[in-house]
Amino acid sequence: MIPASTLTDRYVDATLRRLPERQRPDIEKELRASIADAVDDRLDAGSDPVEAEIAVLTELGDPARLAAGYADRPLQLIGPALYLDYTRLLTALMVTIVPVVAAVVGLARALQDGTALLVIGDTLGAAFTTTVHIAFWTTLVFAIIERVFAGRRATARPWTPDSLPEPPSRRARYGELVTGTVLFVLMTTFILLSPVVSTETDANGDPVGLLSPWLWESGAVYLFIAFVIATLGFAFVKYYVRWSVPVAVAGSIADLASAVMLIWLAATHRVLNPAFVEAAGWSPNVPQWIDTGLVVLSAGTLVHTVLEGIGRALRR
Repeated sequence: MIPASTLTDRYVDATLRRLPERQRPDIEKELRASIADAVDDRLDAGSDPVEAEIAVLTELGDPARLAAGYADRPLQLIGPALYLDYTRLLTALMVTIVPVVAAVVGLARALQDGTALLVIGDTLGAAFTTTVHIAFWTTLVFAIIERVFAGRRATARPWTPDSLPEPPSRRARYGELVTGTVLFVLMTTFILLSPVVSTETDANGDPVGLLSPWLWESGAVYLFIAFVIATLGFAFVKYYVRWSVPVAVAGSIADLASAVMLIWLAATHRVLNPAFVEAAGWSPNVPQWIDTGLVVLSAGTLVHTVLEGIGRALRR
């Protein structure tokens, strides 16, 4: 073995200073012995001592990278062991939470009688801010896990084809599509016929519709039906097309739009026709309870959409 040179000392020192104090003595002995043996092998092959030492240190590489290997410390932000889980969770959060937050902020601004420009600006701003926060905090959590718990993670179980999830029954999913289509037809028929088919009439004998005439005057009823059609359409898309982020985003927006609009209509008391309530002799509390029920039902739909979107993304 050759005596340690200044170059080898510098390399060993550069490596050790990046390691915990308790590891340094053993690693220094191991590293110096490894360098000396490698240099001796080159000397036996006829190499020049200086050139042999340089070649050996060059093969060992950057001392910082070598120290990270000794300390089992990752040099990447998110390593391969966590990267798939990281991207799946990040995608699920983006697909579900961002549309919900944007819809809620937009609805709140609309209820405050904000201008269209203000509503759009605040909605886009909320979506951007939420996206930045989700990306930052999710990345931070996974980076901490990568560094703090990297050495404590159990060895991943080897993947086998047995780990593949069972495909959902296409017959069951098709049954859901049929049920959704039937409910859509019944609901749309009820809405469109409500102005002319009613249990109550006015002094002239004309029917008094259950739903507010404002819905037709403003065109809101047609917009609501369009949202429901979009929801049904994406249900068919999900049945026939493979899952992807664009499909998931568009489907989530379609699912959320009708629920958000119904919340807005109920919260502003624009669903029921006051003339019908008066003609039917209902208590003033009845419309309030109906509006509250619609808000609760729509809020439940929002929560279900978020959870379902997260579940779908994680399964993929």
